[in-house]
Amino acid sequence: MQIGLDISPIIYGRGVSRYTSNLARSLLAAGQALSLYGSSFRQHKQLESMADELLAHHQNSSTVIRQLPPGLQQLAWRWGLAPVGARLPTIDVFHSWDWMQPPDKGLPLVSTIHDLAMLKYPDTAHPRILKAHQRSWKILGERNAHIIAVSRATKKDVVELLGIPDYRVHVVPEALPLEVKVQSDQLTQEAVEYVSKKYQLDRPYILFVGTREPRKNLKRLIKAWQPLASEVQLIIAGESGWDNSERISNNPHLRFLGRVSDATLSVLYAQAELVAYPSLYEGFGLPILEAFEYGTPVVTANISSMPEVAGNAAVLVDPLEVESIRSGITEILGESAQQQKVRLQRMIIRKQLFDWETVADATVQVYQKALDEHS
Repeated sequence: MQIGLDISPIIYGRGVSRYTSNLARSLLAAGQALSLYGSSFRQHKQLESMADELLAHHQNSSTVIRQLPPGLQQLAWRWGLAPVGARLPTIDVFHSWDWMQPPDKGLPLVSTIHDLAMLKYPDTAHPRILKAHQRSWKILGERNAHIIAVSRATKKDVVELLGIPDYRVHVVPEALPLEVKVQSDQLTQEAVEYVSKKYQLDRPYILFVGTREPRKNLKRLIKAWQPLASEVQLIIAGESGWDNSERISNNPHLRFLGRVSDATLSVLYAQAELVAYPSLYEGFGLPILEAFEYGTPVVTANISSMPEVAGNAAVLVDPLEVESIRSGITEILGESAQQQKVRLQRMIIRKQLFDWETVADATVQVYQKALDEHS
């Protein structure tokens, strides 16, 4: 099977970028032949270089990178122009992302949907961006694409909100990005001391990681934490987004660090007393796995996809109840040495369930189903 894969997102950093690059590496490691496709206007040279790096030492693979703005590529595909099969004539199936689907009628299509946050929380998205995604999601159904959902919760949303038949939606959970594993393995005492000094981390702290937006539930988290502020700081690491949580507390023990480097985030995870992640909605909830990698306990929500990721290794709370969030935090802070040992063992077992070899194998099975349907 020759697999076409849209790698356009890999130039953007974290999130879908890492998912795409890790998926490509894992498929290649499994012996699959890839034809990489991508488009970028200003960063096409960087995209070409990253594609060449991915395909180094792999035969029967190829690359097509177009110097074209992604928006123009999306528009051309929406109008039925520039089919990807014309540039990658040997591919058997093409894997794209939920906002970009080629117009190839005779080519089996697969698309990954990481979440439907824009539909769940439309107030957090620019109307033009939301409308563009709604058009793309409609096209997914019209072109009979098979969908990879990264959790059972996301599959439920895809079926109910997009009206895509259940049999076309396949659950393939994410895995811990290899980049995070590398950072964990390479963590040094010097790095810990540097970050601790830079951010004045001289007291125990709770860590939250993520973009500050309403669905992340930061206001309730802050209210839950405030009575504990004399014992433990609350560190918020992530971009500002649309939330105004900074306005609801001027407590000096509440720290907003903004977006931090991978190396800094590695230290923050490793040194935290716990990671608090009481989100109202997530397509998957990767920070839970990232915390487990560093052996750091997690308090997370008992709704959406979070229980699927956390299992019995985290404390699950009602994210709508401040008291429930506070109770989860105090439960972890009050654990005995033996309880901490048991929880650590659970985290180790849980994170091992999410690996890229499994992701690659399950993804190939989806490709085969899409291919069989077109045979």
